Amino acid sequence: MTQPPGFGAPQDQPPQGGFGAPPPPAGPPQTPPPPQPGYGYPQKADQPGPYGQPQQQPGPYGQPGPYGQPQQPGPYAQPGPYGQPQQPGPYAQPGYGYPPQPQYPGGPGTPPGNSGSRNPFKGKPALVVAAAVAGLLVVGGAVWAVGSGGDDPKKPVAEESGSGKPSASDDPVNPGDGDGGDVKEQEDLNQGRQAGESKVLWYKTGPDAPGSGADAPGMWITDKTAVKAAYKQLFGYQVGDGNPAWDPITFDQKICAVTPQKTAANKIVVAYMSGSSDRAECNKLQEVDLDTGAKGWTGEVADGDLFDSTLQIELTITGKTLMVGRSMSGTAYDVTTGKKLFDKEKYGDACFPSAFAGGPRLIAVSSCDASGQNEHDEVQELDPTTGKARWTQKFDKGWRVARAYSVDPLVIYSTNEDKNAWNISTFTSGGKFRSQVAFDENFKPACDWAIFARDLTGCTGTAADANTLYLPTEATTGANEIVAVNLANGKEKWRVKSPADDTMLPLKIENGKLIAYVEPSYDAGGQVVSIATTGTDHKPAKLLQNPASVAKIEDGFYSKAIDWVGGRFYLSTTRLSGDDDAQRS
Repeated sequence: MTQPPGFGAPQDQPPQGGFGAPPPPAGPPQTPPPPQPGYGYPQKADQPGPYGQPQQQPGPYGQPGPYGQPQQPGPYAQPGPYGQPQQPGPYAQPGYGYPPQPQYPGGPGTPPGNSGSRNPFKGKPALVVAAAVAGLLVVGGAVWAVGSGGDDPKKPVAEESGSGKPSASDDPVNPGDGDGGDVKEQEDLNQGRQAGESKVLWYKTGPDAPGSGADAPGMWITDKTAVKAAYKQLFGYQVGDGNPAWDPITFDQKICAVTPQKTAANKIVVAYMSGSSDRAECNKLQEVDLDTGAKGWTGEVADGDLFDSTLQIELTITGKTLMVGRSMSGTAYDVTTGKKLFDKEKYGDACFPSAFAGGPRLIAVSSCDASGQNEHDEVQELDPTTGKARWTQKFDKGWRVARAYSVDPLVIYSTNEDKNAWNISTFTSGGKFRSQVAFDENFKPACDWAIFARDLTGCTGTAADANTLYLPTEATTGANEIVAVNLANGKEKWRVKSPADDTMLPLKIENGKLIAYVEPSYDAGGQVVSIATTGTDHKPAKLLQNPASVAKIEDGFYSKAIDWVGGRFYLSTTRLSGDDDAQRS
């Protein structure tokens, strides 16, 4: 079983020279390995497994298959942090919920293949082609919004707009084209739009980037403004027509971190580098109003103790608290004033906070006794005002907390490299283990590359409400499925197949329904669908069908941010491609 993308197990290789996969190595392509017993391929056996299904034979790593012999216990078999043994249940039983599966051929350090294939080599040429097409069309930096389509006056649609590109005379300071390099004229993406397809309201090209490419993190949507970070700049556009909402903000150096969340007052914090040298740090902070583009307070993050640097930081907001995470600690600020609130530093059994996740709750993950016999990870919920731990939960040795699929309710994805195993666990509001995903499945949310630091909230394609977790399966032959997991016991509630032969990803819960994005095909745009979370009919209902003219753009981004707000669909790249080494650095 291949694990979901997590720390050390990204979807694809990180981009080289922009977004997309690196060029294939010289020489003949590698031959995919033949199917191995126990590696996701059902085998015949003469004994039933725990679900009444045939067992698998031992896999290629010498480990039993998911329904074979007893497996190693997961991260919760040992006594908990309060000295009490864990409650017995399915997640404490061998062979149930987290069998030590091989992650992919080559071991934990080998990236898996693309969606739709368990073969680590199959699909890579398609990725290279997609990257080449995107670079040719210069859509790597595109930001565009799609209306709900049709002629319903209650829905946010726009009239046909010719080229869709404002002229310089409309706004000589910022014509709204994002300084799109060699793009002379923007194509009318509504040309050839069929009945029932959505209208493209507007789209923007991105700024020039170095030949090696540049990050374009984050995307924030308010009632008035769509805001996008790209390389050294922050752009704001009116959501209805794409006209500039305010002059672009240009930072002295490249943007290196942003708050994924915005405050209740529609403000964010951006971090940028202290310089352009290899020794520069990511330590400059700037608050920005999304609706007006006004700059608020500024600050500088200090280094921690030895090895606790600001070469890389992460930012997250919970209520009025901005949490800035360094490599081994964190500092909290009042997000409205920039005033320091508290430090989250080493505690207990040599525990160093190494990652934070914000939003409805403030979650910290620490590495403890990293070089000792008691090496393990711990998860805490922090009081966002004081920094005091509301609860602490210890993971067993060998289990690394990699992702938070949801913060409220808290859902943690962890890995065990020694056992080639993964685990998805859910928690109560008080921090106790609630359940673990108790069935064997190939889940595959869309996760950013994370290798030198944890990126707890770096996955899209997951959603949760109070009682259910929604996860996408890996597409092996076209369409995939979304599985609803019962948070009370970790068992499957129901599943629904993508309405097209393409991957469907959960986005969010809206008005009690699950909103999902169906990725485009080569000749059809993507879709936004609504899925009932209760009852027995979970058939996706189409909310929006993008025109075929945008399929290449949708499919051309190596990594992307997507959102559905106010009946509009927003998509942007999170990685800019550079044209050549002569561009600014």
